[in-house]
Amino acid sequence: MSKVLATPSRPILVALACTLIVIFPARADEGMWLFNSPPLKQLKEKYRFEPTPQWLEHLQKSSVRFNSGGSGSFVSANGLTLTNHHVGLDTLQKISSQEHNYVRDGFYAKTQAGEVKATDLELNVLMSTEDVTARVNGAVKAGLSPDAASAARASAIAQIEKESKEKTGLRSDVVTLYQGGVYHLYRYKRYDDVRLVFAPEQQMAFYGGDPDNFEYPRFDLDICFFRVYENGQPAKIENFLKWNSRGPGDGELTFVSGSPGKTDRQLTVDELADKRDREVPNWLGIFNRREVMLNAWSQRSFENARRARDDLFGDQNNRKRYDGYVAALFDPEIWMSIQAREQKLRAAIARDPKLRPTSAAYDRIKKAQTEIVRIAPRYDYIEQERPITVGYRGPRAFYGTLFKYGRLLIRAIDERAKPNGNRIAEFRDSARESLELDLFSTSPVYDDYEILRLTDSLTDFAEKFGANDPLVKQVLAGKSPHARAVELVSGTKLKDVAFRKDLYTKNAKALSAAHDPILDLARFVDEPARNARKIHDAQEEIKKQAYGEIARRRFAAEGTSNYPDATFTLRLSYGTVRGYEEDGKQISSFTNFEGLYQRAAEHENKPPFDLPQRWIDKKSNLNLSTKFNFVSDADIIGGNSGSPVVNKAGEFVGIIFDGNIQSLVLDCIFSDKQARAVSVDSAAITETLRNVYDAQPLVDELTAPK
Repeated sequence: MSKVLATPSRPILVALACTLIVIFPARADEGMWLFNSPPLKQLKEKYRFEPTPQWLEHLQKSSVRFNSGGSGSFVSANGLTLTNHHVGLDTLQKISSQEHNYVRDGFYAKTQAGEVKATDLELNVLMSTEDVTARVNGAVKAGLSPDAASAARASAIAQIEKESKEKTGLRSDVVTLYQGGVYHLYRYKRYDDVRLVFAPEQQMAFYGGDPDNFEYPRFDLDICFFRVYENGQPAKIENFLKWNSRGPGDGELTFVSGSPGKTDRQLTVDELADKRDREVPNWLGIFNRREVMLNAWSQRSFENARRARDDLFGDQNNRKRYDGYVAALFDPEIWMSIQAREQKLRAAIARDPKLRPTSAAYDRIKKAQTEIVRIAPRYDYIEQERPITVGYRGPRAFYGTLFKYGRLLIRAIDERAKPNGNRIAEFRDSARESLELDLFSTSPVYDDYEILRLTDSLTDFAEKFGANDPLVKQVLAGKSPHARAVELVSGTKLKDVAFRKDLYTKNAKALSAAHDPILDLARFVDEPARNARKIHDAQEEIKKQAYGEIARRRFAAEGTSNYPDATFTLRLSYGTVRGYEEDGKQISSFTNFEGLYQRAAEHENKPPFDLPQRWIDKKSNLNLSTKFNFVSDADIIGGNSGSPVVNKAGEFVGIIFDGNIQSLVLDCIFSDKQARAVSVDSAAITETLRNVYDAQPLVDELTAPK
């Protein structure tokens, strides 16, 4: 059995060793704050600025979540929406073809008639929140077994979501905060008619490629414009951000509104140790393995490279991100700070006789995590390879789009036969529209690419458990991983949207009668996958109850002025535009176009530092002193990509697209000595749209009087 493991690179370790660690309670410009609990006191004391309720509501409703993974904002009254190119890349890939490569060549619709509809993209706008903690926790009666408690909690959440959806018509999600200490109901307006308006060439959106990823200085035009439609017409948007063409100034206070994916700052030391020693190295094994596979396949032809580009980018990005994460947890100074953070809270609990029984909660979490580790291999390979907050993520053993369709169909029909409160979350009534958008996607499916990925994941499965494992033998059905993948992909009809829609309306008997090989495989592994899920969910319930108890004790000891870990829900961060010192050298807050052309010249205009021809031809049109990218000390993480950066007037001045290498520590603990958020300046966006891409109508729409 072979295992691919990644070790932290020395540059990452050196960078993280230089960070200054901050311990709770929140201070400096730390925090990913709930919009209904903003850091008003901190802002007033430090910056003499206090956002009004109207200011906050406007920013909240101008902010957009891309359910493909990322953030964005409305920037015009006619539904124009701005995010990162790498957030839009999934859609760009799906609507491209060998003849029209929008990823490589870029895209601009000069009129609304030319805007191209996304195949399966959903955007969410947070309209309201409601605290439902008492109702959720009230459903979990004392003395229930973990299985029964998990089912009771899930049933209560399903009922809350169903009632809200029926009453308001809005997407309704109950969100777990403080690891189980608080539950809030989030109501979103959905948009699923989303059309591409503009994207630059990927070479400019991701200038410098993987070598520059998570680095600074940067020179990236990482932007992508979409437009949301309702009833076939551009949506009329009441709350959108006023465009500021000047961008921010050095030292200026700015705010970031977006949906950071997941942080682990409130996990126990024991659970973080498991992430460091087992979970994250396992993930790195996935990313490294797939990166090698996709790189090799991409080099065989330009068309292969086009088809694999989005997945390869994701694997490279995750590999580098989690290299930094695990490096942080292996750094002795950072680890001591994490231990001190927990010890501070545990000492406060121990001093108060009323709080002292909570100490046992830490032991319950450790015991539950031990059981999760025991079943993790089966869970990861046949149920879900990594956690995900919104949408689908498949099992490690069956990598590909076709198995996704098979599993969604099997489970949609099985779950539909149950009461709504007993269903898996993705198949509840409140999630039906999002499920159907994904299941009935018109994205192209390529047989050779499906065979490639399925062959590799089946091989990985066999290597992990051994060729003589009973489940492995039954899955492979007496064939090699490649031969089995060919049989499955060539024999299925799941590539046909009409076939999927027809089966979706039927029952389990009809699915069996279809004799589709991927549906049959999905059915075969479903029972052991559900068994692993049941054990996993029961242990997660134990942890939620224990973390909920710790959260209540934290509130008692420290007050309620702290923010919860990120959950891919809307948060407000803030900070100033400022550079930093690295290796004795001062790194400026800003880069400009002159620096871009200098960097290209230094590398003789060779990949990944080459410029598209239009940028060479249009150089004389540009004001080379225009600010291009900038850094701030706002608290961000993955998922914040595409988040708008606004000034105190609530004007759009930039868009988050990355963090520097020192920011990778922010998953588990805050630092502001060198960790920086990296953004595209609004001045650069305006200048390039006008003088490189001849997109004056788009500039006019952005800068129209509000």
